[in-house]
Amino acid sequence: MATLSGRTRFRYSLGSFVTGSFGTVPGLVLVKYLTDTMAVPAGWAAAIVFVPKAWDVLFNPIAGRLSDADLLKTGSRRRFLLIGGIGVAILFAAMFAHPGFGSPLPDALYVAITFAACATAYALFQVPFNALPAELTESATERTKLTSVRIGVLAVTILICGGGAPAITAAIDGVAGYRLMAVVIGLIVLAATLLVYFGLKDAPVGSLRPNTVNLKELVRTLAAWRPFRWLLGTYFIQALGIGTVLAAIPFFAQRILGKESYGTILFVIFVGPALITMPLWPRLGDRVGKLNGFRLATAAFAVGLLGLVFARETPLVVSFVFVALCGVGYAGISVFPLAILPDLITAEEERTGETRAGIAAGVWTAGETLGLAFGGGLWAIILAFGGYVSSTDATADQPHSAILAILVGASVIPGVLIALALPLLRRSVLEPRHEPA
Repeated sequence: MATLSGRTRFRYSLGSFVTGSFGTVPGLVLVKYLTDTMAVPAGWAAAIVFVPKAWDVLFNPIAGRLSDADLLKTGSRRRFLLIGGIGVAILFAAMFAHPGFGSPLPDALYVAITFAACATAYALFQVPFNALPAELTESATERTKLTSVRIGVLAVTILICGGGAPAITAAIDGVAGYRLMAVVIGLIVLAATLLVYFGLKDAPVGSLRPNTVNLKELVRTLAAWRPFRWLLGTYFIQALGIGTVLAAIPFFAQRILGKESYGTILFVIFVGPALITMPLWPRLGDRVGKLNGFRLATAAFAVGLLGLVFARETPLVVSFVFVALCGVGYAGISVFPLAILPDLITAEEERTGETRAGIAAGVWTAGETLGLAFGGGLWAIILAFGGYVSSTDATADQPHSAILAILVGASVIPGVLIALALPLLRRSVLEPRHEPA
């Protein structure tokens, strides 16, 4: 089997600047933008964060079918990458433009509408992006290498965008800071889109198989594809935990650690160990197996999160150590699902003789999107349950119940969600078995 060039791996992986930006920044700052800039009640914020992304659960499989059809027609998925990426760049900037209609309700509706449009454009990019590894190479080893580079770039994206976005909003007060942040992120997304589109012009394309032709067959295929559903369930639960953590970080930094600027520091401490350990997880997976590596990474992330419940009683450095442990675990739970997924796709395509990459990517993206959306929505519900007081300047005094909700919601709840994936990591289900159709 042909070996992918380092250039192809790198050019493909630049798409992580698109997926990482949209996957991280809204989840990190959107709830705080709504509650502490627009004075939107936390309950409203929960709906605004959840509903637009939940729409993608319906749209992403459609995007997968469209991507498959375009592959058969043109021999490439690049056109969807271009359209989707440009759409994300423009609509992301629009989402934080804050036209200022004079009251929280119309301002919140504007955010919800632009967020839904941006999520739709994101699906058009991410679905073909997730489908490509199974087509660029048929080698499981090469896919693992490709995924490792991709996740490495993703970690850099989280460091730049996840650390930079709150740094900009903390340095420039109010709406102006969010507007500048959104323009900067939009330009990063646009540049990454163009680099991927032109960079993959001469990349290899796998053999084209007949496309799944209708929705009924799609449902039947997924119903019979147990390993994929099992892996997706695991990934969904962990995406839910990650989405909760992302939304919690700026509140945790300001209300528990005492400074909003700690949000950027937390990201650096989180991503630094992730970058260092990213290339080590695949090596560990080669020795102990991908599933065992996945289990170890899950345990590390869960322990790190649960340790943060003591943040108010322990020195600041102890919290930083637990955050670093979270970063180590996050690197692993990012690598292994995406390394296992192409193996499952190939096994199913060989069994059926039909294209599964686009469909699987569409449903996979829907599950990830729904998990992250539920996580952000869950965080807003936690704030509402704790009686969090919304304002236009983030200076409102908070009741003890709100502080307790922030502490538990940023540590125990996501820690338990991450750990709940462990019983699902069963070798009997997730090890592909090559059987004739």
